[in-house]
Amino acid sequence: MKKLSIIIASFLLILAYSCSEEFFEKEPPGSTAEPVFYTEEGIDALLLGVYGMIDGSAEWVLDWGASIQNWSYGSAASDDAYKGSEFGDQAIVNDIERWETLTDNWYPHQKWQWAFGWGVYRVNQVFTVIDGTELEPQVETRLRAEAHFLRALYNFEAWLVFKNIPIITEDTENPDEVSNINPEGAVLAHILSDLEYAYENLPPTQAQVGRPTRYAAMGLAARAHLQVLDYDSARPLLDEIINSGRYELNHNFYDNFRIEHNNHPESVFAIQTSVNDGGCCGANAEMGIGLNFPHGADIGTCCGFHQPSQNLVNAFRVDENGLPVFDQVNVHLKHDSGVSSSAEFIPFDDEVDPRLDWTVGRRGIPFLDWGINRGRDWVRSQSEGGPYMPALKPMFYQSDDLVQSTGWMTGVNALNYDYIRYAHILLWRAEVAAYDGDLELAREYVNMVRERADNEYVMGRVQIYELPGAAYPWGPGTSADDYMSGGDVDWDQPAANYKVGLYPPFASQEEAMRAVQWEQRLEFATEGIRFFDLRRWDDLPAGLNSMPMAETLNEFAQNDIRGFMDGATFTERDKYQPIPQAQLDLQPGVLEQNPGY
Repeated sequence: MKKLSIIIASFLLILAYSCSEEFFEKEPPGSTAEPVFYTEEGIDALLLGVYGMIDGSAEWVLDWGASIQNWSYGSAASDDAYKGSEFGDQAIVNDIERWETLTDNWYPHQKWQWAFGWGVYRVNQVFTVIDGTELEPQVETRLRAEAHFLRALYNFEAWLVFKNIPIITEDTENPDEVSNINPEGAVLAHILSDLEYAYENLPPTQAQVGRPTRYAAMGLAARAHLQVLDYDSARPLLDEIINSGRYELNHNFYDNFRIEHNNHPESVFAIQTSVNDGGCCGANAEMGIGLNFPHGADIGTCCGFHQPSQNLVNAFRVDENGLPVFDQVNVHLKHDSGVSSSAEFIPFDDEVDPRLDWTVGRRGIPFLDWGINRGRDWVRSQSEGGPYMPALKPMFYQSDDLVQSTGWMTGVNALNYDYIRYAHILLWRAEVAAYDGDLELAREYVNMVRERADNEYVMGRVQIYELPGAAYPWGPGTSADDYMSGGDVDWDQPAANYKVGLYPPFASQEEAMRAVQWEQRLEFATEGIRFFDLRRWDDLPAGLNSMPMAETLNEFAQNDIRGFMDGATFTERDKYQPIPQAQLDLQPGVLEQNPGY
C-alpha cells in the first residue's frame, strides 16, 4: 500500500530543496540535468521526487503554508474553521482568517514556492530529460502523461490561491521574465491542456497506488472546469468517471479517514503518506497539517490548529425530516465555550446530521477511541480558537500504530489525503444537473451521499456531565480497555441525536442547487475546499446561488461566538491571496500584484 511513498523517500535526497527565493536565478542543488537520469529508471526517479513534494512538506523544511490540504486558504479563511491554537502562535494565519493578508505574509509565499519551485520547475526539468532520452514510444508516453498531470496539479493549486500566475513550460527560456498577467482563460487552458494529454494517455488503473489514472486526470479537469462554472465541459468527464464502474462510495463515511482503509474504493486520487520509514520526523506524511492535532491534556500531540467553527457546527442541524435547516446557520447550537471541564455541561439534544461528530470533536462525545472529550481542558485556547477540537478527519485512533514516533509534531500519521474521491464526483455531477434543470438526477446523487451518511453513528451516550482530569478516559477509574464496553458510557446508544433524511423531489432549479451546495459543505467540511466553492458559486446566475460569498462570510464574522472576528470584513479583493512581495522584489517589472493589495 505504501510502496510509492517508500520509493519517494529514497529519491528525496537526490532532489535537494530548490525553493529558495532565487530559484529562478540559479540551478538548484541536485539539478536534474545529471546524465544518470537519462534512462527510463532515471526519469521515473525524477517523477517520484516530484510526487514526493505534492503534500507541501519535506524533511529539511516545514512549509505549513504550502499544504496540499489548503487548511489555511480553503478552510480557515472560510466559515468552516478557525485558525485555532493561540493568537500569537503562527499569528500570520490570523490575517488570513480575518481577510487581512499582507503581501509579506509568508504562508502565501510558501504556497508560491511550492507550486513553482518544488513543482512546476521540477516537472519541466523532467520534460527536458525526456526530450533528451531515447525511449520506447509507449514508455515515453506514460512518463509524459504522469508529468503533465503533475504540472497541471501544481498549477491548479497556484491558480486556486492566486489566480494570476505565470505560465512556465519546459520551453520557457527565461522563467524570471515571465509575467503573471495573461489573457483571460489562458492559465485554465494551460492546465486543461496538460490534463487532456494526461487522461488521453494514462491507464484506467495503475499497478502502484498514488500514481494518477485516466480518471484522476478527468476528475481534476472537471474540478478545473467547475471553477469557472463551465458545466458543459465538466459534464462528460464526470459521466465517464461514474459510468466506468471503477468507484463506489465507502459503506461508512468515516472510512474515508481511517488509516486502515487507505486507497479504498472511493479514492480517485490520493496523496500517499508514510511514517517511521527512515525519513526525518514524518517528512513522507502530510507535515503541512502537522500543527493541526490536539494540543496537550490527555492526548498530547501538537498544536491545536484548524478548529471547526461554530457556524459549521450549526450547519449540521436538521429538521423533523432529517433535512438541513438552511436559515439557522448563524443560530448557535449549545456549546461549552468558557465552561471549565470540571463544571457541569449537558450537550445539546437537537437532532443533527451524524457527520457532525465524525468531523468535529465536541465536549461530552466519545473522541474516537481516546476517551470522552473533556471540553475546555482539551482545547488550547477556547477564547481564540473556539470550543472544538482540531478538525477530526486527519486524526488517528489511539490503537493505530501508523503514527510518527519521532519529532515534535506527534500527530503526523499515515492517513492518505484523498484529493479527489467519488463523493466529489457525485456531488459535482449533481451540481451540473441542478444547473441543467435535471432535478431528478441532482436528487439521486445528493441522496446517494446522504444515504451513506446514515450508515454509521458515533456510538456511546455519555452519562456524566462533569469531566475533570479524573474522568479520563471513560469516566473515573476507567482505562482504555473500557472502550466500547464499560465506563460511564452507554455504548448501545448513539452519542447524540442523529437523523438523516432523503430529499423528496425538488420543486425548482433553485431548490436543487441549494441542496447540492449545502451537501458539499457537510460532506467536505474542513477538507480545504469551502472557500473555493463559495468563490466560484458567486458567479452563478442571479437566484441560483443561495450562498453569496461576501454576504455569507460577513454574516459569519458578525455572528461568530468569539470576539476574534469583530470588525473583519470580506471584500472582493479577498477572493485571492496576494502575490508574495518577495517574488515581486525578485522579478521587478515582471510580476504584478493582485488587485486591491
